[in-house]
Amino acid sequence: MAKFYGVGTGPGASDLLTIRGKKIIETVDCLYTPEPKKGGKSLALQIVSPYLKEGLTIKQRHFPMVNDWDEKRNAWNEIAEEIISDVKKGLNVAFVTLGDPMVYSTYSYLLERMIDQIETETVPGISSFCQISNNLQIPLVIDEESYAVLPATANEEIIRTALEQLSTVILMKVSIALPKVLKLLTELNLLEQTILVSDSSMASEKIMIGLNELSEQDHLSYFSTMIVYKNRTLKGS
Repeated sequence: MAKFYGVGTGPGASDLLTIRGKKIIETVDCLYTPEPKKGGKSLALQIVSPYLKEGLTIKQRHFPMVNDWDEKRNAWNEIAEEIISDVKKGLNVAFVTLGDPMVYSTYSYLLERMIDQIETETVPGISSFCQISNNLQIPLVIDEESYAVLPATANEEIIRTALEQLSTVILMKVSIALPKVLKLLTELNLLEQTILVSDSSMASEKIMIGLNELSEQDHLSYFSTMIVYKNRTLKGS
């Protein structure tokens, strides 16, 4: 029976794809990849490109990065219907998504539209914040510590509460809300306890340990993550 696979690519480096994800990518009949801009490049496709078989059907589909939820839903519905049709025709289909499919991924919206209609399997990937902590060899949490993962676009008071009460706080999508985040970190005296990583594990990766030199006007890659380590001494900060 044909099947649909959602595969997390990991943060960016091709060799951080899981073995299971690699095996699936190598054997499917059709691969769907997301593109944030129409006609633009798909980073997820770039990551898995070393493992694509000759003659593989690749369908690059646009996912609108807008605030119009009707436009988003229409795109999700159309893409989900296309995938369902392919699987019902007997094709094994995969969809690749950055990081882990269950962490702030558009893939979740596709899955909920398909899970009751076709056989599905979701394959985990390494999240950017896990790769960052491993790369820098700084534990996210130990013993009785606690941590939270939040989008930087969340309500300011929610972020403030997390920063005040938890040991480690991970902020995703910081390029969208940099002024707000810097304001909070400054008020709570946490700039020197924060690491900023853009394009984690990619050739263009940039790491900043301690944010005293970061300005609200600085341009950050969309793929930028902050980790606030309240209980660690950061070398280089």
